Amino acid sequence: MRILVTGGAGFLGSHLCERLLGEGHEVICLDNFFTGRKINVAHLLSNPMFELMRHDVIDPFKVEVDQIYNLACPASPVHYQHNAIKTIKTSVMGAINCLGLAKRVGARIFQASTSEVYGDPEIHPQPETYKGSVNPIGPRACYDEGKRCAETLFFDYHRSNNVDIRVVRIFNTYGPRMLADDGRVVSNFVVQALKGEDITIYGDGSQTRSFCYVDDLIEGFVRLMNTEDITGPVNIGNPGEFTMLELAEKVLAQVGGPSKLTYRPLPQDDPLQRQPDITIAKDRLGWQPTVDLDAGLAKTIEYFRERV
Repeated sequence: MRILVTGGAGFLGSHLCERLLGEGHEVICLDNFFTGRKINVAHLLSNPMFELMRHDVIDPFKVEVDQIYNLACPASPVHYQHNAIKTIKTSVMGAINCLGLAKRVGARIFQASTSEVYGDPEIHPQPETYKGSVNPIGPRACYDEGKRCAETLFFDYHRSNNVDIRVVRIFNTYGPRMLADDGRVVSNFVVQALKGEDITIYGDGSQTRSFCYVDDLIEGFVRLMNTEDITGPVNIGNPGEFTMLELAEKVLAQVGGPSKLTYRPLPQDDPLQRQPDITIAKDRLGWQPTVDLDAGLAKTIEYFRERV
């Protein structure tokens, strides 16, 4: 097939492009390089089945494709709060442009949504039926509400125009090609430990996250995209739940060095718990994560050790 990946030079997008090329597809990678990096896809440029297009999904574009994976949007608080208006435009206008293209060419289209649509959850773990607890006017709303609106657009295009959609809700993902300065907890802890700096804990460190290694996530993407008679949303993430203190201890155990823990106030609207209910992914896609946190951290630390 001929497949478009928006945000294809980013952390997740580059791994997806690599996977799709490995399956023999022709891949068009579209990215404006706000958080994506050319180096992430540099090793793919010599492949005649790969095309790199510098473009912003906010602006209309035309390509002829069979499938569209819409991954375009900054995904870490540091980057999506840097230009909040741009972030919500990317989610909303980007979705409109991708959906319009899918409607015109008859392509199946995939939306990379997020567990942030659940906000600071009142239900634990979070099933897809949970409608969320999101602050629509807080500093994280540009991302949370942007992704919620994108989901609305996907289902409205599906109902009104019979567009063939797939919606995934991504829980915390980590692995090689994360940006060192993206503000996400795994990269923060690993880079601080490798530099011998103190590890920054926000709040008391008791808040939890569930960490999914990137290869597991991409496997879930591809399975959802190619499963018939399912629109989603489908949670894709690792249900193993860890506190920030537990994560810091695991990173320090693998990296070693003099780093100590320092504590800062918890940011506004930062969720206290995050854990996916992956029943649908197991039952409908036959998917569940295979890489545990210790093994995934080892690969991630190895990647950053070469770059820090």
